[in-house]
Amino acid sequence: MELLKEIVHWTGTVIELMAVVVIAYASIEAFVVVVRTVVAQVSVEVKRTVWLRFLRFLVVALTFQLAADLVHVAIARGWEDLGHVAAIAVIRTFLAYFLERDLNEANEHARA
Repeated sequence: MELLKEIVHWTGTVIELMAVVVIAYASIEAFVVVVRTVVAQVSVEVKRTVWLRFLRFLVVALTFQLAADLVHVAIARGWEDLGHVAAIAVIRTFLAYFLERDLNEANEHARA
């Protein structure tokens, strides 16, 4: 049983690391592109494209983090641990929902 708990713990940690990598990559990419857009005075459409791409990466990262939370629930030791993980999962789910909604609105606006 301890081996299973260890495997679940490390699996959740690796998935969390994946989310961090996605966020770091997206943040660096967005920062570089934003600096270029400021220097080059590009169109609003290009800026919107950068924003949409960044939002997509954030939604992906939040999905990874939610997956990690679900994995960690498998080894929750008590109601307090379960409540803590559940609260984090709810917050991340709401964040992902609103990011996805903003992304859809921006896509609709871009098509119009």
